[in-house]
Amino acid sequence: MADTIRTAQYFKVEVPDKPGIGAGALTMLRDAGVNLLAFSAFPRGRRSQMDFVPSDPEAFKTAAKRAKWKLKAPKTCFLIEGDDRPGALVDILAQLAGAKINVTALDAVVAGSGRYGAIFWVKPRDVKKASKLLGAL
Repeated sequence: MADTIRTAQYFKVEVPDKPGIGAGALTMLRDAGVNLLAFSAFPRGRRSQMDFVPSDPEAFKTAAKRAKWKLKAPKTCFLIEGDDRPGALVDILAQLAGAKINVTALDAVVAGSGRYGAIFWVKPRDVKKASKLLGAL
């Protein structure tokens, strides 16, 4: 089965870099019925950045507003799903490199049952070019 590549909206939220902040954010979203396609969090200076990729951006924005999170305009990321195999991302990354598109960040995981998933980001100016190149949905 071929890999599926699609674009999705993501929202970043900067929070204190303290234990329990992520758990609280994810609990609030769960309780609001918000489903996430992906979630990534990492330190940024003295704070942390959480990137949320909701399946329903409007439901996410409603929950975030209720939580009084300061959201910036959504940005675009890419989600990949496919059959796990050695070098699963090589062809995709080679295509992007060949088109001189820099991947600014990438996270990939084995999903079980012979599947993998990944999320990656490119500069906003390269989103359309990368989407066309990869045939993103």
